[in-house]
Amino acid sequence: MRVAIVGTGAMGSVYAGLLGSAGNDVWAVDRWTEHVDAIRARGLRVEGASGDRIVRLGATTDPATVGPVDLVVIATKAMDVRAAAESARGLLGPETVVLTIQNGLGAGDVAADVLGDERVILGVAGGFGASVVAPGHVHHHGLELVRLGERHGPATSRVERIAGVWRAAGFTVRTYDDVGRLVWEKLVCNACFSAACTLLGATIGEVLADPHAWAVASACARETYEVAVASGVELGFDDPVAYAAAFGARIRGARPSMLQDRLAGRPTEIDAINGAVPPRAAALGLQAPVNATVTALVKAGEPTKRG
Repeated sequence: MRVAIVGTGAMGSVYAGLLGSAGNDVWAVDRWTEHVDAIRARGLRVEGASGDRIVRLGATTDPATVGPVDLVVIATKAMDVRAAAESARGLLGPETVVLTIQNGLGAGDVAADVLGDERVILGVAGGFGASVVAPGHVHHHGLELVRLGERHGPATSRVERIAGVWRAAGFTVRTYDDVGRLVWEKLVCNACFSAACTLLGATIGEVLADPHAWAVASACARETYEVAVASGVELGFDDPVAYAAAFGARIRGARPSMLQDRLAGRPTEIDAINGAVPPRAAALGLQAPVNATVTALVKAGEPTKRG
């Protein structure tokens, strides 16, 4: 399969490396010139739970040079999905499928608004704990699960076909008929750890181990769960605190991408994660005060807020 990964940060690079290692024709598309140059010169190194490999694949800052592909994977941060989708127009052929994989809520709607509802399917990745070591080099703590589904309705033959390509590359993949469930189950875990780790500069394991930090983090998970249930989403668990704790225990040494963004001086995805919960709660007559508080604190430290 010919694949373009648009946004090859930590997670996008893991996708690109493993899919390329499995023999697919993979292109890494990213605005980060040093990363692209390193991949061109030395290949992409992916180490961690999947082993340690250097993969030769195409890399460019200009998607127009790639041409049409079978699959576009948008792996940017949530706030960059619209720009990524706009840049991906030249990658589309008549049958190209666009898979968008982000944390938080709303990415699929944005991609579909730009590229067409009929092209876009959704993915949710969990339990990777990925980070960039250096340009051209990424690490991941886990390789737990990639979930795929159509934006509307049951999984189709195209979803199953794409799932097969990812499985052949070493990913554990499940397809689902209810994509809303996928997104909200991941959001419970993201809301639990993202803001708390970012505010404390802590790993997931350190938040789990500290009773004060865990009180805040678990409250974020509980509020998110309550909003999902009130919205009519049928989740696969009834104890959000235990669910989030079990998720975190598998990648204790990881730093959430939000913390990595903070340490690098980049804007975070807070509005799509913890910040997405309070307005949805309000629309249902509920409140999410802990998510609202941690969102305000993270936003207070955003680069644009600094003097």
